[in-house]
Amino acid sequence: MSDSENKSELMLLTVLLKHDQSKNLEDIQAHMKKVGWWDRFPVEGTRVVSWTVAMGLGQIVTLELPPALLPLVNVELERSAWGVFRTECYPTYDFVPVRERIRERVKNGGQ
Repeated sequence: MSDSENKSELMLLTVLLKHDQSKNLEDIQAHMKKVGWWDRFPVEGTRVVSWTVAMGLGQIVTLELPPALLPLVNVELERSAWGVFRTECYPTYDFVPVRERIRERVKNGGQ
């Protein structure tokens, strides 16, 4: 993504990659290598905002992307994540600036 791209033209997408617990780590890593996961995901044109591991759940990836790339992200998850992860995707947004506006409004007597 270019530095000049307008932030308002971007969206956040949180992807839950829930581990298939019928597979062990070696099985998961072998599948990911076979399908080229590390080269294919995330797709070009997206930016990783965060990528965390939640023990007992799996991985939580938040991407920033132009909405037009959403179908490509979906297809790539189907191509390379399925088989080792159950996927859930949620359009998300950064609540910090909203929280700050609400906090300031309440501090000044509003709701």
